[in-house]
Amino acid sequence: MKAILLAAGLGTRLRPLTDLTPKCLVPIDGRPLMDYWLEALLAAGVEPVLVNCHYLADKVVQHISYGPFASSVVITHERILLGTAGTLIANRAFLGGNDGMLIHADNYSEASISGLLDAHFHRPSRCTLTMLTFRPPTPGSCGIVEIDADGVVIGYVEKPQRPKTNLANGAVYVVSNELVGSLSEERDFSTEVLPKKIGRIYTHETRSVHIDVGTPRGFSDANRLARHHNEMKP
Repeated sequence: MKAILLAAGLGTRLRPLTDLTPKCLVPIDGRPLMDYWLEALLAAGVEPVLVNCHYLADKVVQHISYGPFASSVVITHERILLGTAGTLIANRAFLGGNDGMLIHADNYSEASISGLLDAHFHRPSRCTLTMLTFRPPTPGSCGIVEIDADGVVIGYVEKPQRPKTNLANGAVYVVSNELVGSLSEERDFSTEVLPKKIGRIYTHETRSVHIDVGTPRGFSDANRLARHHNEMKP
């Protein structure tokens, strides 16, 4: 299993922190956010990992090239942002005709990668991707999903003013080769791909910490919770 880690974001909501540091490298309890993802993916046997970069790309390249994950990472530089779906389309050959993971790197997550993969392997046959879901404290800031008794998405709304549920899209997916092959000119995965796949998206809910680090509040909460998590390690 391979993964595409989306790390090209500008991080405008975190300025001035991201004036000199790309969002994917902001420090979470003293470690770059990206390192948490790479460590978790490799521990679950997911490699190699393709990382796309754009904003302050030289810093991302330098961090990966001289870090402990260099041999497991492929870097692609997007001089013009392709969008979350566009990056998947442009790099579908990297997945080699197999299922793979598509991950937004701007989340701090303690969710089990192995648990998500297992859910995907046991998904209903009609589903072409599996989405990690979680329950945020402020659902209206997320993509909200409605699911049926089988855990399949029957409704999806991006950042609704009046959420029908508190179950949110975690922006971590396992995508099938069938889904990847069906894409053509889409740019945004959340707004252009997911709505067309209603009824074919399986879900796996995590009860572990999963936080969008892209806001000052999220960044602060992620640092606090990561510090607690790290202190609890044997």
